[in-house]
This record gives sequence, structure tokens and C-alpha cells, in this order.
Amino acid sequence: MPIARPARPAALLISGVILLTGCGGASPADGKASEAAVTLDNCGHTVRVESPPRRAVSLNQGTTEIMLSLGLADRMAGTATWTDPVMKGLEKADAKVKRIADNNPSFERVLDADPDFVAASFESTLGKGGVATREQFEKLGVPAYVSPSDCAGKDNTGDGDGARKKPLGIDAIYGEIHDLAEVFGVQERGDKLVAELKQRMKKATAGVDASDVSLLYWFANSESPYMAGCCGAPGIITRAFDAKNVFDDTHEEWPQINWETVADRDPDVLVIGDLTRKSQTAESAKKKIEFLESDPVTKNLTAVRKKRYVLLSGQAMNPTIRTVEGVEQVAAALREFGLAG
Repeated sequence: MPIARPARPAALLISGVILLTGCGGASPADGKASEAAVTLDNCGHTVRVESPPRRAVSLNQGTTEIMLSLGLADRMAGTATWTDPVMKGLEKADAKVKRIADNNPSFERVLDADPDFVAASFESTLGKGGVATREQFEKLGVPAYVSPSDCAGKDNTGDGDGARKKPLGIDAIYGEIHDLAEVFGVQERGDKLVAELKQRMKKATAGVDASDVSLLYWFANSESPYMAGCCGAPGIITRAFDAKNVFDDTHEEWPQINWETVADRDPDVLVIGDLTRKSQTAESAKKKIEFLESDPVTKNLTAVRKKRYVLLSGQAMNPTIRTVEGVEQVAAALREFGLAG
């Protein structure tokens, strides 16, 4: 359930965030911000932005943290749908931006912010049953953008969290950074952010070979747990070390899988969401671990007996810039567990 997934940053490795400082206008590194119109082919829609936004509203935390990392706080009129505490290093920038809702805001609430651009991490946020459709915003002259990672090779037409036709790559996340940097006329900041993320990925994965290690990603719910399928953000993490996701035979983003099936596959390591919300059972890592170590089906799992737990934020388990944080944290854990090759 990616849209409603809150969590706090994991404890195994606190990685530095890349905060590109500066106001929303041009910085010395950028030179003069471009005022030219930008046209993007975005998830099957054409998004045209006539000039760099001055009153952007981000409808999901993932897009918000990209904008804040690009130094765009003073060009944002609001944010919404927060699942985790803000990424480390972005606290001051975040404090400058009005939070118009902790969850999905109403269409009217967004319009009250007088936006000139809206962005979302999920197609469902800008679809039927979400905040509003793209068409509703565009009829009012407000361009609406969706993270390409939620539609690249993905089918979102079903009732769940969608299914991946092909594995998501980290380049889709980098592509969103470049898109937003172009929209706001701060391309050099985008280039710098992507370069630093790539360097972090390279450093995290250096010397790690987990080709004999199996992982399971548990997001939420103890009765009918949501586990990661093959090909979303957890797939990026898994493939970074040539490891195996025990549920890599399902292309659903977050299928609900019973514990008996988990026990049959007996993962070496459990990657679990440390969530701050309270909408499902066993949200926090503490509650998850209490369940794992007391339930008769799960307490004999190899990962439970050996206490091989990796705690990740919800945003690290979504396709966001914090997926890189997830790679770093899983790498640190594999080294700690003696499973890094």
C-alpha cells in the first residue's frame, strides 16, 4: 500500500542527505534560471509548463523531498500526504513550506493554495478517487506531473498497488529529478543531485556480493502482510547486491501473502518498514519484531532466529530518492550480518 505508508528513518545507517541549498530562483551555480516553456512526455500525458513555477504544490512526500533537495522551498505553496518524518538534512527547508494536509487533501484545499504546478508520486493521487484528476487541474491551467517511476513498465488499472511488467530501474528516479529540475529551471542542481546519488550508490554497493542471500520486504499488517513483489523499489535494492527477493515470482507491487508461505521460503534477511502511521496492525518495527518473535509460524524463521532485521522508512521502500538510502542501509546490514560476500 504505497500511498499510505509512513515510517521513520531506519537505524542501521544514517546517511547524509544531499541538500542543494539556495532559494527557488537561480543560484550562482545555475546562472540565470531559464524562463523558457518546458514540455514533458509524462506517463502518457503531455505536461507543458510555460514558466518556472512560483507556487508549486507537491501531493506526496517523495516529490516533496526532491523539490526540497533542489532548493525549491520558497517556490512551493504547499505539501501533503506525508508518511515519514522529513528526510534528514531537509528539516529547515521543510519548515518553510505549508503542510496543507498530512494525508490526501481535498481538491478545494489544494486550489486554496493557488498552485501554478502540482506534482504527485503516484498515478492514483492524480486519478479517480485521489485528490483530483490531471484533467481537473489542467482545465484550470495548472500543469499536473506524476513521478515516472509509478508508470514506467507498470499497470495501475487494478484495485491494488499495481503490477510491474518489467523491473523498475534507478534511472526512473533520476529521471524525475531531471524533469523537476528542468521544470523549475535549475538543471545544474538536478545534475548535481543525481551525480551525488550515483556516487552514494557506487560507494554503498562496492565489494558487496549477496548472490547467495534471500531477502523479504515486509511493509505492514501482521494478519495479511504486505510483502514486496519482484520489481518495485525493493527490487532496485535487491538487484544492487545480486541478492534474491523470496517473492520475486510475483509482479504485483505489494501483494498480501500469508505467513505459511513466508515460512516455506524462509528468507535469510527480513527488511521491515518502521512506520509511524497507525492505520494497519504492526506498523512500527518494534511491533513487527514482537510479532515475528512470538507467532508460532514466524518465530522459527532463519532471519528471526538470527535476528537479521533491517529497518527501513516507508519512503525508502517507495521509488524515491530515499531508495538510495535503502540501498545504503541494506548494504550496511549485510556487512554486519557477514553476508556481504
